[in-house]
Amino acid sequence: MSNEQDTESRRRFLKVAAGTTVAAVVMGGLPRMARAADLPPVSESDPTAKALGYVEDDTKSTNAKHKAGDKCAKCQFYSGGATGRGPCQLFPGKSVNANGWCVSYTPKKA
Repeated sequence: MSNEQDTESRRRFLKVAAGTTVAAVVMGGLPRMARAADLPPVSESDPTAKALGYVEDDTKSTNAKHKAGDKCAKCQFYSGGATGRGPCQLFPGKSVNANGWCVSYTPKKA
């Protein structure tokens, strides 16, 4: 095999390998996005929710630490959208209300 053919074979191999890697990364991310919407909602009666003073509606919080406007959608632990429900690192495997609140509220860094 000539040097030119070797170079062309290597290039073809690298292109295929790179394409396969990109496809695997993209396909690996899809199930995670689908799973976030399928998470069961956390209940205010859940032991972790009770311990953290979680409420579904931040305006109904009676906790002294709560400030007007603080809500899950603005917390660094929340990774859902601004409305609806989404995953929270403090409640693994469950979703919280974007308008909810708990004592572990920590504003997202700008």
